[in-house]
Parts: sequence; structure tokens; C-alpha cells
Amino acid sequence: STDLTSTVGYDSIIQHLNDGRKNCKEFEDFLKERAIIEEKYGKELINLSKKKPCGQTELNTLKRSLDVFKQQVDKVGQGHIQLAQTLREEAKKMEDFREKQKLHRKKIELIMEAIHKNRNLQYKKTMEVKQTCCCFLAHGSSRLFVSLLSHFWQLFLKLAQTKSALEDSDRSYQQNVTTLEKIREEWQKEHIKACE
Repeated sequence: STDLTSTVGYDSIIQHLNDGRKNCKEFEDFLKERAIIEEKYGKELINLSKKKPCGQTELNTLKRSLDVFKQQVDKVGQGHIQLAQTLREEAKKMEDFREKQKLHRKKIELIMEAIHKNRNLQYKKTMEVKQTCCCFLAHGSSRLFVSLLSHFWQLFLKLAQTKSALEDSDRSYQQNVTTLEKIREEWQKEHIKACE
């Protein structure tokens, strides 16, 4: 942006980070819900394999086949319970990541807000000095010209004072511009660090 006080890029990055945080939270909640479903399904399968009779009156190979079948259902149930635990662990990692990012982002936001405030104050101060300098030139010169006709010696003194005031005003403006440029460079460096 050509506007020195604009924060459009920074605001865009902060919005992206906030959207990312929201997406992480949604993913974390999704994992937790899925873990609940997997655990419930796993427990149901284990209960089914242990409590529901299946081929108790059969003999020989069919009996062994049905027993293996029930064991496999039990293993599948155990697998779903293990998957539920894995999903909970992943959800916890996501939560930890979100919290770490939140703390880090807050620290950067505080730094950037202070720099933005400092930059805006210096810009305002510089523009005020510039306005004063321009007004002084515009109004002071016309008044001096009118005085020229009536009071030559007073004009000479006023001209000297005006020149001195103008030089002071210009020096002040140049100092403010230099300070503003330093602040802008600092802001740019911090902005780059914040983006990274």
C-alpha cells in the first residue's frame, strides 16, 4: 500500500492466523468426536463377541471357525479402541499446537501494535510540522510583502525572524521525516519477523 500508515498486509496475515486457529480447533473437535465413535464401536464389538452366543452347540471345525470368528471380532473391537486412543493423542497434540501458537501470536501482536502506534504518532507529528511549515510559508510571505511597502526596516527584521523560524521549522520537519523513516524501517523489520 502507498499509505505509510496502512496495516492491510499485517491485518491479512492476522486474519489468516485466526482462520488457521479456527480450522485447527474444528479439526481437533472432529478428532475427538471420531475417537468417541471409534471407542463406542470398539466396545460394542467386544461386548458382542463376549456376550452373544454364536454356534455353542456346534462341534469340531465349524465350532473352531465360529470361535476364531468371535476372536477376530474382538480384535477388531480392540483395534477401534486403540484407534480412539490414537485419535485422542492427535487431538491433544493439535490442542497443544494451538495454545503454543496463541501465546506466540499474542507476543508478536503486542510488539506489532506498539510499533504501529509509534509509527502512526510519528507520521501524525511529521504531517503537523509539514502543515505548519507550509502555512507559515504561504501566510508569512504574503504578510511580509504587504509590510514591505510601509515598513522597510520592520520588514527586514521580520524577514530575518521569518527566515530563522522557517529554518527551524524546516529542520524540525527534516528531523521528523528522518525519525519517521527509522520507525518505518524498524516496523518493516518487525513485520517481516512477525510474518516469518
